[in-house]
Amino acid sequence: MTVTTELVSYEDALAAYDPVMGLEVHVELGTRTKMFCGCSTALGAEPNTQTCPTCLGLPGSLPVMNAIGVESAIKIGLALHCEIAEWCRFARKNYFYPDMPKNFQTSQYDEPIAFDGYLDVQLEDGEVFRVEIERAHMEEDTGKSTHVGGATGRIHGASHSLLDYNRAGIPLIEIVTKPIVGAGERAPEVAKAYVAELRELIKALGVSEARMEMGQMRCDVNLSLMPKGSTRFGTRSETKNVNSLRSVERAARYEVQRHAAVLNGGGKVVQETRHFHEEDGSTTSGRIKEEAEDYRYFPEPDLVPVAPSREWVEELRATLPELPRLRRNRLREEWGVSETDMQSILNAGAVDLIVATVEAGADSASARKWWMGELARNANESGRALEELPITPEQVAQVTALVTDGSLNDKLARQAIEGVLAGEGDPDTVVEKRGLKVVSDEGALGAAVDEAIAGNAAIADKIRGGKVAAVGALVGAVMKATRGQADAARVKELILEKLGVSEG
Repeated sequence: MTVTTELVSYEDALAAYDPVMGLEVHVELGTRTKMFCGCSTALGAEPNTQTCPTCLGLPGSLPVMNAIGVESAIKIGLALHCEIAEWCRFARKNYFYPDMPKNFQTSQYDEPIAFDGYLDVQLEDGEVFRVEIERAHMEEDTGKSTHVGGATGRIHGASHSLLDYNRAGIPLIEIVTKPIVGAGERAPEVAKAYVAELRELIKALGVSEARMEMGQMRCDVNLSLMPKGSTRFGTRSETKNVNSLRSVERAARYEVQRHAAVLNGGGKVVQETRHFHEEDGSTTSGRIKEEAEDYRYFPEPDLVPVAPSREWVEELRATLPELPRLRRNRLREEWGVSETDMQSILNAGAVDLIVATVEAGADSASARKWWMGELARNANESGRALEELPITPEQVAQVTALVTDGSLNDKLARQAIEGVLAGEGDPDTVVEKRGLKVVSDEGALGAAVDEAIAGNAAIADKIRGGKVAAVGALVGAVMKATRGQADAARVKELILEKLGVSEG
């Protein structure tokens, strides 16, 4: 149950204050094993079955660094235009919490693997905003707590908690921005765009699936306000573990309004962590935020320093893919679509699907039409992401080929896609089983046209009298008679020929 808080309007808040944001994004890497031991990272295992003495912090166990985790961290740093450290260390971040079995987290404190970078993000109207990166550092994830017996699923009000340490030790990269200033009223939009762009970048690098709904990528939204004309930052709040793009935007907007209400009322903003509530977009207090010194950081004595050679760094740089924003701009020009259309394609998660469909032989216009039309509708109705639909880009390309060669019209193509989605086989199989091919036999078409003219004599007379627009009714009759399996354009031509009428 959330607590109602008085807010000022967003417009009034922005009239008096400038928002300052800091975004901390945790990315769970897609390695096969954990960061410091050989335990599996596969999802779905029974609780506490993917653990060992090292990730449980048992006496005498020693960590060993995951080389792929380090490589992934360097790739992320390079893609964010960061400097890559020539020498850095891990540290112990000490705190007691049940989901951290060692009572410390192996992380990096003052010596991150990557630092001083930036990411350019494009807002929906095409404006590009540069977000500067403070650091990207390596660490490990915690276990998972499940609070039982309460109404909210949170610890408050629960009767007991269950702990699963399968996730403890999974490698994380934490990417921390420098203070984001100058965004003004667009600050929430910038936050959302930044996390969206970062997610696309992480996926392009192949280091994580970055699925926010599964916790593979989550964002802490730090926000403070400073009075107009001031250069001194206000006290910040930190909304923890926000796990969707929409929620990042809503959390930032809510905190702007809440901070402004507190300050306008003569109060002081408390530096604390806060919980975000999806149901109404509000936040509620978590705990007073610790400062770095409260964690008693000290260098990890059981791990050697990380010292990537410059040759290795340059080899990794050479493997980086085209950056997502540049790739989208190139595709937008190749496809001949507007910024708005490209944004819609991106929001739908259809960019890679369309590219793969084109690579499978379809033209880009047809690929966009089916993914953003029939398939997007089906995804929305079934509550699934486009990529989760049981149809492949290759199968969509097969459907477009059948339309192009005249075997299917659009109506029949939709039925073919429907059959593929229903698990009836590939497009050719569905077309065969359902008898969907266009009636192309001129004799059969001619007979259907004759029947339509004979059965609609009054309409035929109107067409002969010059009202050519009335031909649509006869075309409809033929299409009905052929169960939609005729070529409508050819049917129209045949009707006008038989009635001795020129379309011009």
